[in-house]
Amino acid sequence: MPASADVVLLGGGLAGLTLALQLRQQDAALRIVVIERHRHPVREAAFKVGESTVEIGAHYLANVLGLREHLDSQHIRKFGFRFFFSDGRTDIDACTELGVSRILPTPSWQIDRGRLENHLGDLARERGIDFIDGAVVRGVDLGEGDAPHAVRCERDGETHTVHARWLVDASGRAGVLKRKLGLAKPNAHDANAVWWRVDGHLDPNDWSDDAQWRDRCTPPDRWRSTNHLCGPGYWVWMIPLSSGAHSIGIVCDAAMHPLETMNSHAKATAWLQQHQPRLADALDASEHTVQDFMFLRHFSYDCAQVFSRERWALTGEAGLFLDPFYSPGSDFIALSNTYIADLIARDRAGTLFGPYTAMYEQLYRSFYENTLTLYQDQYPLFGDAQVMPLKVIWDYTFYWALLAPLYCGGLQCDLGVLGRVRDAFVRGSELNRAMQPLLRAWGERNRIEAMSTPDGRLLDQYRPAWFHTLNAELHEPADAETFVARTESNLRLMARLAAELRAQARIAHPELDTAALDALLACETVDVDAEPLLSPIWYAQREAALEPA
Repeated sequence: MPASADVVLLGGGLAGLTLALQLRQQDAALRIVVIERHRHPVREAAFKVGESTVEIGAHYLANVLGLREHLDSQHIRKFGFRFFFSDGRTDIDACTELGVSRILPTPSWQIDRGRLENHLGDLARERGIDFIDGAVVRGVDLGEGDAPHAVRCERDGETHTVHARWLVDASGRAGVLKRKLGLAKPNAHDANAVWWRVDGHLDPNDWSDDAQWRDRCTPPDRWRSTNHLCGPGYWVWMIPLSSGAHSIGIVCDAAMHPLETMNSHAKATAWLQQHQPRLADALDASEHTVQDFMFLRHFSYDCAQVFSRERWALTGEAGLFLDPFYSPGSDFIALSNTYIADLIARDRAGTLFGPYTAMYEQLYRSFYENTLTLYQDQYPLFGDAQVMPLKVIWDYTFYWALLAPLYCGGLQCDLGVLGRVRDAFVRGSELNRAMQPLLRAWGERNRIEAMSTPDGRLLDQYRPAWFHTLNAELHEPADAETFVARTESNLRLMARLAAELRAQARIAHPELDTAALDALLACETVDVDAEPLLSPIWYAQREAALEPA
């Protein structure tokens, strides 16, 4: 155990080890110590959740850290997100399906957390990082002024103290620094989760004898998707792991589906029999032996501060956490790690880094707050096969139009570029904040009228050319001028989609209040004569025969 270091990281999971590797890549002379409580190698499959990556997190792992070969060879290339609106039904092929028929250009992966973290630990040691596993942090003393911080830890019955200029908490929900400094904050998103892993893979294609339905995807690999089985107030995830297991989870609005109805494997199985009986039947097969079972109450939370001019920071779940629905966990690791690496680089160069902590705090919090709007009070919508697909296409558009290109373009810390696109980002954020309550109100009105769901639609996210282009541009290099121009173009696209969704909401329910969105769209340039962005199938429910419950 070294007595001193430039940086000590509390926690050697995904957040801590990726930051250590990013720092080593940035500065070969940096002395880095990672203190991790788990002994390595860790177990594969039933180790940790957070197995699905999306574009920012995938770009961080594959391109920023250079792990593309490992991801391609040791994990599963993801076939996008897929959603089935299948509450209480066994006929999966007669349910509305939302997803891609073919894989989109920008890659993402399903990651086995144990396998990945073992690989990251090996890389850390190979690259001269002191990765101390099997060690428990017993105390932290923060230095004042330029005095070093001190970390006391215990390993194999011996107590050690490490002094460091920078201290980063990557200890996950243990939140060592957050607890010490009283930084924990609740948010208004109250949801719970249970999860478990089983032996063997589950394939939705096996749930239908309809060959035409099975072949709607090319290749017919629905099993590689992050499959969401959706119903009012909940969704169920199905994520395949390269070690030969499948991850299953139930995530619920706490008020609509109390945790007490699913906080054991027996209860969760009974809950599935009621709400997703086709999955429950599949899991009953003898080959799907249960590997583990866990649950978490009130999983979403905030944090008062994550970056400090006193040379400490929080990353990953040690700071804040939103919701797993769109798999943003690795995105937030990528963002916070990149800000922390930049702050440490500025300090190492002898430049004034203090003002940047406040700016990065504001930017990081803005990303958190914008993303929170996608989840908060929206779970009642999740079973609505008319509105929820439109919400998903909107949420993706917001993410791919503004949030993801900034990181994937390597411009996250470029304050000059950020200043040039600030107005576009503010306008995009305001459009999103007006759209979310409109979608919620639309869904509430649908429930009042007890609208039925259409059967058998495939809402193919691969087919809209504009949507395909948004995804493709994420992995196309862009200089500052191209990025600025593309941001303005993407904002116009968002406004056009917002106007189209508003029009459809008014057709469905003329009494809906659209005043907030009206005011924003009045300030945008929207071509009202342009071809619709979404084909009629996306709005088919209103044209179908609507039967009362």
